[in-house]
Amino acid sequence: MTTSNLTETAAATNVRVTDRFLVVELQDGRVISIPLAWYPRLAEGSPRERRNWELLGPGIGIHWPDLDEDISIEGLLQGLPSGESSGSLNAWRASRARPANKRLHPTAARVRERHATYKLKRRRG
Repeated sequence: MTTSNLTETAAATNVRVTDRFLVVELQDGRVISIPLAWYPRLAEGSPRERRNWELLGPGIGIHWPDLDEDISIEGLLQGLPSGESSGSLNAWRASRARPANKRLHPTAARVRERHATYKLKRRRG
């Protein structure tokens, strides 16, 4: 008797993320649906972030650049939820709460340094 590994040649062709599920269409015609709660980054992402996905290689995985999330097709077929640690997830959440383009307030030392530089330039000027 010959058995085949169902994950061996599985490749994604299309991805949809609904409010409750991650739905992946495979090259061989199968469609798999996984609870969104299994992937906290996807669950917490905005609809725009969820729509911005790309296939990895020949469809062996899915990448969401805005959410820094990668999911393998093999893992989906094996029924594996996200293996991300709570520490990593919390660090990611903290980074989202602090946008990269948000200006940080200068420290008192930096304010004094700027003021001294300004005064020096005025004297030379």
